[in-house]
Amino acid sequence: MRSSRLFSPITLGGIELSNRIAVAPMCQYSADDGSATDWHLMHLGQFAVSGVGLVMVEATGVSPEGRISPGCLGLWSDANQDALARVVGFCKDYGNTTMGIQLAHAGRKASTDLPWYGGAPIPASDPRGWQTVAPSAAPYSDAFDTPTALDEAGMAKIVDDFVAAARRAEEIGFDVVEVHMAHGYLLHQFLSPLSNKRNDAYGGALEGRMRFPLEVFAAVRAAWPRNKALGVRISATDWVEGSSWTVEEASRFTAALYEAGADFIDVSSGGSSPAQQIEAGPGYQTGFAATIRRDVGIPTMAVGQITEPKQAEAILRSGQADIVALGRGMLFNPRWAWHAAEALDAEATFAPQYMRSSRALRGEPVPGNPPVKARKD
Repeated sequence: MRSSRLFSPITLGGIELSNRIAVAPMCQYSADDGSATDWHLMHLGQFAVSGVGLVMVEATGVSPEGRISPGCLGLWSDANQDALARVVGFCKDYGNTTMGIQLAHAGRKASTDLPWYGGAPIPASDPRGWQTVAPSAAPYSDAFDTPTALDEAGMAKIVDDFVAAARRAEEIGFDVVEVHMAHGYLLHQFLSPLSNKRNDAYGGALEGRMRFPLEVFAAVRAAWPRNKALGVRISATDWVEGSSWTVEEASRFTAALYEAGADFIDVSSGGSSPAQQIEAGPGYQTGFAATIRRDVGIPTMAVGQITEPKQAEAILRSGQADIVALGRGMLFNPRWAWHAAEALDAEATFAPQYMRSSRALRGEPVPGNPPVKARKD
């Protein structure tokens, strides 16, 4: 019998994951002024005890204006840090996984309402909103306010904000940091010619468009311990005809990140333009991960409509990726890893309180309660 690739360990930087199943970062829009709440304790805690190799905390704003919405997590203050430390401490005390966090700045796509309230842009004139920033003074769509084009001082502040957030993440006890450079948010905005219209050293050809994201990464790399893991999430394509940001440019950018010390790359796609035409379907982004893994050789995470255990196993066995990340599938079934282990005849990790749900122990008596003999009528 072949052993499961999905349930084999993998080392990223100085961190070994117990298996290759990751919970993708998923915005919950349930923070209080950037601080984690009981919702996050429940949301992340359920995954921490469920046998996955990595739990990645949602996109966490490195500054108040870097959040997607007023309900998004942040890590710019002592209050933010203390609240998130409570959640991570709970997950580490009771869980059986590695904890990671995605650090982010939403740029021109910031200051939007919560999705269940419609997700519309909140203008800076609204007390709940704020002035957004971007590489260029070009809004995401006509519905958005025009962002302020970043000057060198503004860019330097953003670098400092990412570094400060990374240091807070280390103090909290995270073992993995992922810098968010995907989905049309600020660092992706620099990479894509759809949003980067600059004519200075930070725009134009790919080398210019990569410059600021690489500066941010280098600063975080210098601050983040080498005995932990540091990666990046990218969009491998804009899904817009005429944009040069495709998997070819994404591969070149990933090679530069790898050379700069990235331990892994998390490959998603899209988000730069409302004109995108995404060809979605099962595993629809896995081909991008495979291309980047082949071209660059960096440990690669695949994400996007990966829902079935045998599908995930095949992605890894065929060399398309090294880790699979699940989002919606985990929301639907937080015990996905346990069920995958049964489907693949592998072993998953259980919290001791839940051991009776393990296939090996089903039907056994509850500890301390002797079996009851069947009555004979």
